[in-house]
This record gives sequence, C-alpha cells and structure tokens, in this order.
Amino acid sequence: MNRCTAAAFNWSQLVSANTIPLFLLLLVAILLSVLFFYQRRIRTFSATLLALEKKQQQLLLDASLRYQEEERKKLSANLHDDAGPLLATARLYLNDQLLEQDKDTQAKTIAMTRSILDEAIGLVRSISHDLIPPTLKNFGLHSAINDLVKKINGAGVVTASASFMSYEKRYSEEKEMIIYRIVLELLNNILKHSQASFIDVQQLWHQQQYRLLISHDGNGLTQEIFERLNNQPEGMGLKNIAGRIRLLEGTIQFEKEPTKNIYAIKIAIP
Repeated sequence: MNRCTAAAFNWSQLVSANTIPLFLLLLVAILLSVLFFYQRRIRTFSATLLALEKKQQQLLLDASLRYQEEERKKLSANLHDDAGPLLATARLYLNDQLLEQDKDTQAKTIAMTRSILDEAIGLVRSISHDLIPPTLKNFGLHSAINDLVKKINGAGVVTASASFMSYEKRYSEEKEMIIYRIVLELLNNILKHSQASFIDVQQLWHQQQYRLLISHDGNGLTQEIFERLNNQPEGMGLKNIAGRIRLLEGTIQFEKEPTKNIYAIKIAIP
C-alpha cells in the first residue's frame, strides 16, 4: 500500500512538473496567435482606411465636377427660361404692323419694347446671382404673372388676360421663382408654337394648393404628347418644366376640351 501511494505521489509530481512548461508553451502560442491576428487586423484596417481615403478623394472630385455641371445647366436653364420669354415678347412688339401705326402709337410701342429689353438685359446681368424679378419679390407671384400677361396683351398680337382669386399666402422666394419660371416657359411655348389668338391665365388657392390654369385656342399638347416629348433628347424647355414640377412635388396636366379647340394646362402646387 505504501508502495502504491509512493508511486502515485511520484507520478503526480512528474505530471505537475511536465504540465507547467506545456501550459507556458500553450499560453505563449495563444498570445502569439492573438498578436498575429490583431496585426493582421491592423494591416487590413490600414488598407481599408487607405482605400476609403482614396474613395473619399474621388467622391470629392466627382462632387466638384458634378456641382460645376449642375451650375452650368442651371445657368443655361435660367437664360432659356427668364431672358428668352422677355426677348420673345419684345419681338411681338417689333412686327410689321409697327410701320403702319401712327407716330403716337409707334412711340408707345417702342417705349414698351425698350422697357422689356431693359428688363431682359437686367436679368442677364444678374442671373448668376439668381436675382428675383422686382415685381415678384415686392408684390408676389400673382402680381408678377399678371404683369407678364399684361405685357403680352399690350403687344397687340395675342389677346391675353389674367385673374387671381383667393390669395391666401406667399411661398418662399425660391419657390415663387420656380413657379414663375414654369409660367414663363409655358407662355413662351404658346407664343412661339401655338399660333393662339387668346391666352387666359387663372390663379387660385384651392384645398391648400396653388392652382394655375392656362387656356389658349392654338395648337397645344395633350398629356400623352407632353410625356412623349419629355422623354426625347431634345426639348430642354419641357424638361425644365417637368423637372421643376417634380422639385415642387406638384402636378401638371395637359388637356384638350373635347367640344372646342381649347387647350388647357393645369398645375397644382402644395
């Protein structure tokens, strides 16, 4: 019994003596594995960080180029939408009938043409600063559109009228300017392409929405034709209209009265 006890005691000492080095080796191996793992993680993280930095630099470059392109498109759209309709209106005054008018009427026509041209020149000079037309800034959207329609009617080529009902509030200057440009482009298209004899513009507030109705008796568009033209590469004016309507989260509808040769453009802006 004593021999068995002694043998067991010696075996226990032997195992204990051998276990300590093995445990230390195992601990060192674990520490080296952890160190290797984290070194690998650090290298991977550094590589990822470098890739992100390069990607960030590319994004900044792309954003800069995109901003420049958007600014060029914006400038082009503003020149097309703001100055274009004014110049088209001025040309209405300078028609063949001018030579047949008496001197007083000629003087008034020339004075009105000069006023419109001066306004167009002012817009071109200040368009880079997005300057709002004085009538729009000081008196609001309805007054600016009424003033525009009055100028068109004064040319004597097209009978144009405008009315406004239930004026409740003003939008922000930016939003009013966008709506004003939409109306400018629509009226310019009617003057250039429709051969209309009359244009009527109605503005009103209904169910917390600004509603605009433009009617004319010329050659107009239906919704199907508008959407088809808007999907074609050309037609910057129609694309500007559609883009600005989407920006305002509004709707635009082109219709033709079934019993009359009257085309209507209906706009709703929340």
